[in-house]
Amino acid sequence: MRFTWDPRKAKANLRKHGVSFDEALTVFDDGNADVEFDIAHSDDEDRYVIRGYSDKARRLAVIRCYRQGGFVRIISARKISY
Repeated sequence: MRFTWDPRKAKANLRKHGVSFDEALTVFDDGNADVEFDIAHSDDEDRYVIRGYSDKARRLAVIRCYRQGGFVRIISARKISY
């Protein structure tokens, strides 16, 4: 998989949610992660939520969509609180 994101959005996400997009990428390596279509936020584009553990053992929710050229675009990432 090839990933992309807006650097300004990545900075804002780290500041707001304490999760870097680099860490968010590691959730895609979690074989037990679950993915679901994000119907509530898919008006302009199809968005998906993947929930799984990062390489820092934190459970994260990562919002993403697909872009031309086979890219996965990271939109946001945050810790899941129980």
